[in-house]
Amino acid sequence: MIRASQVSKQVSSPEGPLTILQDINIDIHAGESVAMVGASGSGKSTLLGLLAGLDQPTTGDLWLDDQHLTGLDEDGRARVRAGRVGFVFQSFQLLPNLTALENVMLGMELAGQQDATGRAREWLERVALSPRARHYPHQLSGGEQQRVALARAFAPEPRVLFADEPTGNLDQRTGTRVAELLFDLNHRLGTTLVLVTHDQTLAGHCARQLTLTEGRLAA
Repeated sequence: MIRASQVSKQVSSPEGPLTILQDINIDIHAGESVAMVGASGSGKSTLLGLLAGLDQPTTGDLWLDDQHLTGLDEDGRARVRAGRVGFVFQSFQLLPNLTALENVMLGMELAGQQDATGRAREWLERVALSPRARHYPHQLSGGEQQRVALARAFAPEPRVLFADEPTGNLDQRTGTRVAELLFDLNHRLGTTLVLVTHDQTLAGHCARQLTLTEGRLAA
């Protein structure tokens, strides 16, 4: 489902080129759940963005759902992601002027999928937020916003879900509930799950953990 071969990432800095990732090799299979862990600054979020096709590596090759990402421009990578990839972010990334229902509908509408309204309602029911469908993000708690974000990510039924610190802004009890929901939906749909987290409990729910240390995968 996801493959990285000899992937490295460098960026410019006043002191010269800065290496963020070096010689990364990963194979992630369909339906697998994988946590990327490591200290802050180890390159986890950068690697997540590369695997998702949000950025390009300096060297190496990447594949997503058997599609070769390397060399594609942003429009090309966006076409690969469309209908295949969902995202959950630490900061929720809900659009403030849209209701919970409209936020969940948005991705399906952009992908041209049918019956976005009906499917969005079904997903809000799955995350126990049907009564909040007409509420705006500022009227929802942090945990409720993250559940809307989960519904939005899963509603188009993506083959891969990328999550960057999905419980990072939540209290422990709410974070546990969101994590349980995340893995329950993952197991029921067979969606490949790749997440970045500092939460060892959350990482422990994954079938496999990848540890990054100073831009390299630990043995």
